This record gives sequence, C-alpha cells and structure tokens, in this order.
Amino acid sequence: MAKRVINFYAGPAGLPLPALERAQAELVDFENTGMSVMEISHRAKEYEAVHNEAIALTKELLNIPDNYKVLFLQGGGHLQFGMLPMNLLYKGRKADYICTGSWAEKAYKEAKIVAGDDVRCIASTKEEKYARLPRPEEIKVNPDSVYVHFTTNNTVEGTQFKAFPKAGSVPLACDMSSDFMWKPFDIKPFGMIYAGAQKNLGPSGVTVVIIRDDLLGQCLDKELVSYLRYRIHAEKNSLYNTPPTFGIYILRNVLAYNKSIGGVEAIYKNNLKKGELLYGCIDKHAGFYKGFVKVKEDRSLMNADFFLPTEELTAAFVSEAKKAGMVGVKGYRDIGGIRISMYNAVTVPQVETLVSFMEEFVKKNG
Repeated sequence: MAKRVINFYAGPAGLPLPALERAQAELVDFENTGMSVMEISHRAKEYEAVHNEAIALTKELLNIPDNYKVLFLQGGGHLQFGMLPMNLLYKGRKADYICTGSWAEKAYKEAKIVAGDDVRCIASTKEEKYARLPRPEEIKVNPDSVYVHFTTNNTVEGTQFKAFPKAGSVPLACDMSSDFMWKPFDIKPFGMIYAGAQKNLGPSGVTVVIIRDDLLGQCLDKELVSYLRYRIHAEKNSLYNTPPTFGIYILRNVLAYNKSIGGVEAIYKNNLKKGELLYGCIDKHAGFYKGFVKVKEDRSLMNADFFLPTEELTAAFVSEAKKAGMVGVKGYRDIGGIRISMYNAVTVPQVETLVSFMEEFVKKNG
C-alpha cells in the first residue's frame, strides 16, 4: 500500500483506515453478489441490511431512545439550514438561534429567509470575531420558541461547546457536523440533530438527521414538496428516493469500527489526549504560536486555530509540514494562520508527530 499522509483537512476529512480497507476488500464483489455495493439497488436486501445496520449502530453508539428517528439525507448541513425552519416554523411559530461562528450565522440567515422576524438571534459574539462562545448568562431563551438552534463546534473559528446551552422545556436543535460522536452526551434535551458525514462519520454526500417523535409530529406534511418533509423520510426509512448508498455503506463501516474500539467513550479519551498534546504545545510556546480563541475553555478539540509571527513563517510551516507527510494545515481563508483538524479518525500518534514537528519548528524559527 502506498504511504498515507497524516490528514488534518477540515472536511472532507480522514477516515479510519480499517473502514477504508473493509471497503477496498468488498469493492467489486459485495456479499457475494458479483457487484459493488455502489451497483446494488437500494431496494435490494443486501443494501437494506447495510442501511439498517448503520441506523442501529448510530442508535447504539449514542444510546438513542426509541422515540427518536435516525434519517440519512443529502444536501449537507446547508439543506438542513433551510429544511428545519421550513418544517417547523409556520403560522407565526418562532425559533431562537445562537450565533457563534460562520456556519451558525449561515444557519440563522437561511432560517430568516424562511420565517423572517419569527427567527431571533438571542446570543452572538460576532463583534468579537467569534473568538469566544457566549457565556450561559448571555443566552436568554424565549419560552415561545419551537426550538433553540446552535452549532456545537465551529470549524472556522475553533470554538466548541463542552456543555450545551440550557433551554428549559424548549427543544435544542443543532448542527453537529464537525463534532458528531466526539464524546458521549445525553440526547434527551435535543429535539433535532443534524450532521454532515464528511468530518467525523464518512464521505461527503450523507447527512445524519436525528429527530424526536414529538417534534416530527409538529412538522408540515403535504404543504411542503415531498423531499423537504422530514415526515416522509421517517415513514420511508430514508428510502423515499435513492439514498447515497455508497456513502451510507462507508458510514456503516466507520460506525462498526468505532464500536470495535470501545465506542464513543474510547473516542472521547483519544480526543482529550489529542487536545492536551496540541494545546499543550501551543501554550508552551505562546509567544510563537498564538491561538485565535480568547477563552481557553471554549477551544475546540476538533479544530485548533493559531497564528505564527509572520506570513512567511506560516507559509514555511505549511510547506514543511507537507514535506513531513502532514496535509491540510493551512487556516481557513477568512482567518488565515494555521488550522489543525483533529477529528475522530486522527490518532494520538499522529498528533504526537505534529507536536514534535512544531517543537522543531520553534527551535529553528523562534
């Protein structure tokens, strides 16, 4: 096998090698069908088994109760930005949004297109360039809201909610695209969760949606075009139209691998260790590596943003990291600097390699 690089891209991102190797072994003849899984009808029993296993593994790994539906949709988080309010914000129904970064802001703006002034931003750190999260006392939920929307992890800015906002009896609805399954959590306060697969779950093209039955029952039905109804996807087990079968197959492989290594608890321990290593190095050399996030407790364990003293050093860091077998470290275009994405598939030894590189870089250039 050709030498694989250490992948720090923010998405599409690296996948666990065993999940890819399983796909490689089964690529041209899946389950003795004489076909690739990409060629099998989505109505065939061989594919249906994969589909249902992926749903079951999602529920098992997150301990999801029976009063939630797991859906596999397309369109990424972008479609959910509009689909969520289209289903739930009608006849004057209102929702609150917490704006904590570029993608949270996009979700808010799309919802405003759907429901206008019935969509309210109740907390924002935009004036501080989203360099911190709102504190709990800054988030005032309106009791007449159908849901409170937030983004758990902000990939651009590198902030992450370690504890979720408190919304009382109002259901939480959130974009977990960039930190889904990074740690165990209690799903009961959530009415709806969506996550594009391309960071922690699988390839681009699949979006996991988890929706609670009571919220599903409030969704519009025949008033919406068919594909935009959560109800129809729930009724048809996400097989209303041809789903992204190969993406769901890879998702199944990743979930099965996650289960084999000890589930979300084991993943969480690895993520804590990776964050400890990387942020330990950044803090040790705070005069050279300057973090973007201003409040340490808000720093993401998925995406770490930092700056070097000059643009020339930044370019050298990116170039030398690539020569050392590490890719995807260049910062997001709106912020610059360096961004290291440490999604679940990134291993502790890979972060140790990065930190060793960073230590040497300081010695040579600090």
